Amino acid sequence: MPVENNVKILPKSVVCEESTLRGDITFSAGCVVHPSATIIAEAGPIIIGENCIVEEYATIAHRLADGASYDTNNILSIGSHNVFEVGCTVEAARIGDKNVFESKSFVGRGVTVSSGCVIGAGIQMRTAQLMPENTIVYGQQALQREAIEKQGSQTLQIDFLRKVLPNYHHLRKPNYDPKKARSVI
Repeated sequence: MPVENNVKILPKSVVCEESTLRGDITFSAGCVVHPSATIIAEAGPIIIGENCIVEEYATIAHRLADGASYDTNNILSIGSHNVFEVGCTVEAARIGDKNVFESKSFVGRGVTVSSGCVIGAGIQMRTAQLMPENTIVYGQQALQREAIEKQGSQTLQIDFLRKVLPNYHHLRKPNYDPKKARSVI
């Protein structure tokens, strides 16, 4: 595990100071991280795409397998426009775009979530699998079906949170600008 935290926050992101962030984590532009959210990069870096929402008590973890060590090439890539609702735990191998992880859901280490998926409230996905695009997982037996409509945009919610959260919480300041990081050739 890396000795120190390396959290990169791009402009337009709102990351509350009260969130728990451990390891090498990059928040792309427009992300919103609520207080009491937990993101742990134990096995390697986590890169969170644009306009993702991580709500209270949600946990995103990139955990070490038994006997493994931290590897900078072992990246957990999370696509853009994902929503991690209150109390969910996500340890997925890879996450695409426009997914919703509903309250109290659990997605284990061997699961690869493509794009446009919804993991229903309280669903436990522990077995390794590749979820096809636009899959909805629901019910006590974790039944799966294809969505009839594509996932809607979270733009209104993100805009609202960007305005309201700074009024009630201390924020971590954006500390990384990719335009300034480019070297002049």
